[in-house]
Formats: sequence, structure tokens, C-alpha cells
Amino acid sequence: MRDNSSATAVRTVARGGLGLAALGVLIYSFTFIGTVYALEGLNPYLIGIGRAAAVVPFAALALAAVRAPLPRRDQWPGLLVASAGVIFGFPLLTTLALDRGASAAHSAVVIGLLPAATAVCAVLRAGERPSRMFWLAAAAGAVCVTGYVLVRGGGRFSTADGLLVGALLAAAAGYTEGGRLARAMPGWQVISWTLLLSAPVTVPVTLWLLATTGPQWTARSTAGFAYVALFSAFLGFFAWYEGLARAGIARASQVQLAQPLLTLAWSAMLLGEHVDAGTALAAVGVLVCVALTQRTRVRGPVAPLVPVAKETKERVPAP
Repeated sequence: MRDNSSATAVRTVARGGLGLAALGVLIYSFTFIGTVYALEGLNPYLIGIGRAAAVVPFAALALAAVRAPLPRRDQWPGLLVASAGVIFGFPLLTTLALDRGASAAHSAVVIGLLPAATAVCAVLRAGERPSRMFWLAAAAGAVCVTGYVLVRGGGRFSTADGLLVGALLAAAAGYTEGGRLARAMPGWQVISWTLLLSAPVTVPVTLWLLATTGPQWTARSTAGFAYVALFSAFLGFFAWYEGLARAGIARASQVQLAQPLLTLAWSAMLLGEHVDAGTALAAVGVLVCVALTQRTRVRGPVAPLVPVAKETKERVPAP
């Protein structure tokens, strides 16, 4: 009876984790839209770096409000990797790609490779062992995206595509470290500490860019910057990191294969971008792959997490 109840608890936590991951993906699906809006009046470096600096006060207030303890010494290296990936690498490289002519729709499909890259990082850093079928489904999604890029680029990658590939590799490392850290502390604390760790760089650089790049704060550029700062750089990670920790990094990351399809819809609706049949087909292809990955098993030494009794104030693997 105890074994059955334990297994049920694990499945419940995992399903909840997938739901949180899906919420994070929904939030992130508007990121390229917000970035395109922001680029109408702001320097790309200001957007890429400034979005993190803008929410540092919110992160500090959140941690102070609950008197969150400092991370352990062994957790700081992981926070440093997460900071390099999700505070600097991904935002800056994707913004530069969009500034160099990549459309939001095209960028979203290329970033469809991110779940496969995250799964590889989960194996290397988090001790997870996806099944063979998982890898086949993830590889199929990667093939869809690669084929799309090559067809669109006449058989070669453009500079913008290179920036996007660099961005997805940075994000994969940042997601994996953040999800791994979220096994020991709430996901919102992981991103909050990451933002504070990067503040000595992001805040002064942002102030310098504000003074030297002549930003034009139109209604659209302000709204776009506000979205990528508050939601993409901060609140989205509340759900995303928690989802990675609860459902498993490799499996939960595959939910992000649905992001290109969502971004295509928002690109057509909000930016007026033309989504042709080839782009839509590539997006549907990766969406099918995410469904297949969710029907496979991911083994590993670390089980999905649940909070334990309040008096311990720690998180441990589910039984």
C-alpha cells in the first residue's frame, strides 16, 4: 500500500511539474515578440543586458521578504553557470539575431533545438538517463529544425542562425543548472539569486548603455522591454525551474518543443509576419515530437521532488 501511495505521489508531482513547465513555455513564447517591439527604440545590447538589471530590485525584495538563506558554497558554481546562460548568453545572442534580420517566427523554429540540447546537458550534469525512444523522438525534432534552417538558408547557416545556435546552447546549460539547483531550493529563489549574482555586471553596464545609446521609449518599445524583463527574465523562471525540478530536466524540457508553434501564432497575430507552409510544417513536426517524448521513460538517480515537512525547510527526492 505504501509503495502504491508513494508511486502515486511521484506521478502527481511529475504531472504538476509538467504543468509548471508548460506555463513557463507559454510565458517564453512571447519573448521574441517583446524583443522585436523593444528593438523599435532600444539598442540590442541594452535589451539583452538591461532586462536582467531591471528586475534585480524585485529579486532582492522577494528574497528579503522570506528571509531566504544564502545558497550553500557548493551551489554558487551552478548559479554562476545559470547566470552565464540565462542572464547573458541567451538574451544577448537572441536579441542580436533578431536585430540582424531574423524574424521572430524563424528564430522560434531554430530555438526548437533547445529541448534536445537541454536533454544532453541533463545527462551530463544531472544524472538523468532518458530511454532510447526518448532520444529518437528528440532527435526527430532536432532534424525537423535543422532541415528547416538549411532549406531556408539555401543549404547554409546565416550569421543570425549562428547566433541562435549559440543562444540555445547557453540556455541549455542555464536551464540544466537551474533545474538541478531547484531540487534543493524553490525555483523562484534560483532565478532570484542568479539575478543578484549577475547584478555587479548587469546594473552598471545597463546604466552606461542608457546614457550612451539614446534609447527611444515609445509605447511599443517600452511594453516590449517591460515584458522581456518582468516575465521572460524573472517570473517565467518561477514556473520553469520548478517544473524542471519536479518532472525531471530532460522530460520537462521537451515541453518547450511546443514553443515554436506558439510563437508562430503570436508572430502572425501581433507582428503581422507571414507564416508560410514550410515554417508551419516545421513547427508542427516538433510539436509531434514533444508528444512522443512525453510517452517515454526517463531514468536517473534523482526522483521528482516534493517539499518535506515545514520544520525542515528543505526539499528532498520523492519516495
